[in-house]
Amino acid sequence: MKQSEPIWTKDFIMVVLMNLFIFVYFYALLTILPVYTMQELGGTESQGGLLISGFLLSAIFARPFSGAIIERFGKKRMALVSVILFTLSSLLFISVQNIYVLLGIRFFQGIWFSIITTVTSAIAADLIPPARRGEGLGYFAMSMNLAVVIGPFIALNLLDKISFTALFALFSGIVAFGILCTALVRIPKEDDTTSAVFKLSFSNMFEKGAMRIAIVGLFVSFCYSSVISFISVYAKSLGLIQTSSYFFMVFAVAMMVTRPFTGKLYDRVGPGVVIYPSIILFSIGLCLLAFTNSGAMLLLSGAVIGMGYGSITPCLQTLAIQASPQHRSGYATATYFTLFDSGIAVGSFVFGLIVAQTGFSNIYLFSGVFVLVNLFLYTWSRKPALLKEKRNISVAD
Repeated sequence: MKQSEPIWTKDFIMVVLMNLFIFVYFYALLTILPVYTMQELGGTESQGGLLISGFLLSAIFARPFSGAIIERFGKKRMALVSVILFTLSSLLFISVQNIYVLLGIRFFQGIWFSIITTVTSAIAADLIPPARRGEGLGYFAMSMNLAVVIGPFIALNLLDKISFTALFALFSGIVAFGILCTALVRIPKEDDTTSAVFKLSFSNMFEKGAMRIAIVGLFVSFCYSSVISFISVYAKSLGLIQTSSYFFMVFAVAMMVTRPFTGKLYDRVGPGVVIYPSIILFSIGLCLLAFTNSGAMLLLSGAVIGMGYGSITPCLQTLAIQASPQHRSGYATATYFTLFDSGIAVGSFVFGLIVAQTGFSNIYLFSGVFVLVNLFLYTWSRKPALLKEKRNISVAD
């Protein structure tokens, strides 16, 4: 494949937009659901958190099966089905006001969110020229970075201006645009796998080739969970709650600025030259966060974490796909995200248990040191690929 082959085709743009709309909805509801639960439904903070965790748990539960579902019924078909059902379920928020019914809807949404995010990543990987896959998947991941800023920004700015009913209708409309984008995507011809019979086995739930890289992703996301779960509460304890509203904006900008360069470096030089420095940067950012005592330092830590973490994750996802047969890209993506999501869920729970005993600064310091384990885990994960390359070279000689 030549380096000049384009990434930004019409089909790739449609997939990026589809992913953007889904994650704008995801991050917006992440922001407003706890508020909605307490203000409109008379619920508690824990019930608001349950609407978030129920969604994530169902997504994690469905993820191992999503690869098999996608390969059985086809990427295009499952992309359309999942985005339509996700949109329809989001419309139910407009009329339903019972918290337990909403919990059921969120659990249902989580299943389709799992399939959508798996299939869009797999389609994106198929559309990108193999020689530019690191760069292309880096661009694709930028849609999630933009959503981190856009979703909460819209939600928080409209929260006191319009009703929750109008908010839910607005974000349902945004997701609905994803249906149009999905319908317009043309993907490479797929083998007819609809006659395949699903068996409950490891190979039908996970991709063996992607497993080692996915384990690295699990440990990375475990440390990252300390940021997404507690940054606002930590900032409030420091008297920096206003500054914290800009933390993820700086975080996202840092990721978007560095990602085009790291993606090209990945393709031209190799993953190690990106991943090793990125792990160290991620560690430095977490340690800066542990010792934060001013707004400027809080934002600086956000920028450093954005450069480090933001470069690691698309590289790992690309490696997971490259380590697997092309026809199992859906399984590889599902395997990677199953472990990645599990790392966030487990990390949020573990850090939530110990923060009362140790304090916020100490959990960030622990995360900053612990994330360095990934330097060794990544080396371990690459051993099979390096041995295979050496064998190929020997055969060629």
